[in-house]
Amino acid sequence: MRLRVDLLPHGDYPDTVLVVDVLRATTTAGVYLERGARSLLLTASPERALELRSSGENREGPSESSANVLLGGERGGLPIPGFDFGNSPVEADSQNFTGKVIVMNTTNGTGAAHVAAATGKRVLLASLRNAHAAARRARALAVEEIAIVCAGSNGRASLEDIYTAGVLCEYLMSMGEAGIDDGARIALTVRRNASDPLEALSSSAHGVVLSRLGLGEDVRFSARPSESTLVPVLAETQDTEGALRFVTG
Repeated sequence: MRLRVDLLPHGDYPDTVLVVDVLRATTTAGVYLERGARSLLLTASPERALELRSSGENREGPSESSANVLLGGERGGLPIPGFDFGNSPVEADSQNFTGKVIVMNTTNGTGAAHVAAATGKRVLLASLRNAHAAARRARALAVEEIAIVCAGSNGRASLEDIYTAGVLCEYLMSMGEAGIDDGARIALTVRRNASDPLEALSSSAHGVVLSRLGLGEDVRFSARPSESTLVPVLAETQDTEGALRFVTG
């Protein structure tokens, strides 16, 4: 089994992919499903998210749309105008999304998922909160290779995602022999030199930005490893044009 870590999304994924945007998209995505959402639609743009809500309204009627299709996302860490929610796992954890469809668009994470899905046979969303469960699921699904794809921040590598990739690598390597690439070695080195997850996340550039925006509780929430067993998995049947549908795996 090959184990690969891309410090930024690159594409060309022949097998199973774990997408990581720990601050905060993949963390929040898992919480949406934990809190009862029946599926997540990850779009490539905010405009497409708004269009999907409009099309849901036309298909189901205004009252059904407002009840069942909700938008969550951010730009620069802040909620997108016209969206129902930002990208806060703490906010999501306080809600009941039973039966709802959540349409997400974020600065980095949803784009990374689209890159992974372009070639990956199986795509999962991973964070620290579901790291052990995501590693187990990826190991069970993979045939030749597991790629861990770090979303990064505005086209640059990010400490928090690389650290999370290192945690995933440790779990995966504990399950059996794996040939690792230099990206995995970098992630493991970062993990072993920053053993405290909260320190790694809060000291990262994006963690500092979130704290300055008053979102430090999101950072603390995202730094709690392996407290969730839920893994968002790209659905085998995609029936929504321009969006990726993730369900509980």
